Amino acid sequence: MKITLTRCVGLLAPLVVAGLSLAASLSETDATPSAASRLTETARAFLDGLPAEHRALACFAWKDEERTNWHYIPRDRRGLPLAEMSAEVRLRAHQLLRATLSSAGYLKATTIWRLEQVLFELESRPGRPANHRDPERYWFSIFGEPGADPWGFRLEGHHLSFNFSVVGDRISSTPMFLGTNPAEVRSGPLAGLEVLATESALGRALYLGLPASARTAALISEEAPSDVLLLPGRDGGFESAEGASADAMDEASRERLRRLVHEYLGNLRPDLVAEQRQRIAGDFEQLHFAWAGSTEPGHGHYYRITGPGFAFEYDNTQNGANHAHAVWREFEGDFGRDLLAEHRREHHPR
Repeated sequence: MKITLTRCVGLLAPLVVAGLSLAASLSETDATPSAASRLTETARAFLDGLPAEHRALACFAWKDEERTNWHYIPRDRRGLPLAEMSAEVRLRAHQLLRATLSSAGYLKATTIWRLEQVLFELESRPGRPANHRDPERYWFSIFGEPGADPWGFRLEGHHLSFNFSVVGDRISSTPMFLGTNPAEVRSGPLAGLEVLATESALGRALYLGLPASARTAALISEEAPSDVLLLPGRDGGFESAEGASADAMDEASRERLRRLVHEYLGNLRPDLVAEQRQRIAGDFEQLHFAWAGSTEPGHGHYYRITGPGFAFEYDNTQNGANHAHAVWREFEGDFGRDLLAEHRREHHPR
């Protein structure tokens, strides 16, 4: 039996549930204060609760190279890890997440933490380090001073990389990466849990439901790549817009494409992605959907959605096609680069 995220709250660690309840005051539909001021105040509260030695770990200069040193592999990061936070600080860290993520995105993120315990149990054997999989090896990092212009915040660990850059009253939210291993938990008390189930099912349904000519255009390879292609270090986009264009789809397929785009943007609070939604809606005819690999569940597959200046990618090929990666990249806008360039043109002209 599949366990959807809306049904698995009772399976989450008590801290996650506590974080949800304490952050309830951050209503997703509350239009005031602005997203930028809300995030700033929440980050300040997080930092104010830190002892000096932990603040030193969490804080970096805006121009520190660490800000763009993102990845999703299980490695040590620079920042303040959950493992070193007191209970009170952890709750403030959860509030910081809730200032950026929707309920759905927050639940995905915290469940991905929980999957580290599942991996620990699956992979434990003599000689393995005790902390090779650990739900507390997720690091919070602040770049610049919250309220300064600009500043930023990152949460990162295995299979998660959230990068927020605040420039004036605008927020950049990419690169954003979510991964799950296993993609579907197949044993133990969480059996059936599939964190990225909607991304997987909607992508497959979109491809299979395309009109024949559009499905032919969408298939870019019979074999899926071994991972998403827009890996850390690759900041440019794709050379061409491969796949089936939205204007070549029937209305049912176009609606599935809208829903799939919404699933990626919907990881964030609505006011953080209002500009992106408007831009994508205006460029909808220029969106392309590409598929590679098998359409059979349990077999390697990949898809991507590309539009002017951005892409969403999904890949599930590793570990017997039970290890999924999903990423959102803005080719000119990752780490707020486009917002910074616009800010310089408006406020610091030569």
